[in-house]
Amino acid sequence: MNSAIERLTQLPLGTRMVVRHRIEGGLTDALGELTARDSHSCTITTRSGPVQVKFDDVQLAKAVPPAPAPRARRIQG
Repeated sequence: MNSAIERLTQLPLGTRMVVRHRIEGGLTDALGELTARDSHSCTITTRSGPVQVKFDDVQLAKAVPPAPAPRARRIQG
């Protein structure tokens, strides 16, 4: 088992992650919260919705810090 898959199987659900994985035509990243996993895949819930990633397609995975707080809007006057 590679180290990326070990991280995905050992880190607690709720951990903010970035997972690089194969898709048709190349690679892509899923950035979000690790919300589910089974023996073959995991689910990363991103801003645009849940992304199911098969462990066989995982290239890299790591925990990342929480998202920064939204910045206050500037008032132009």
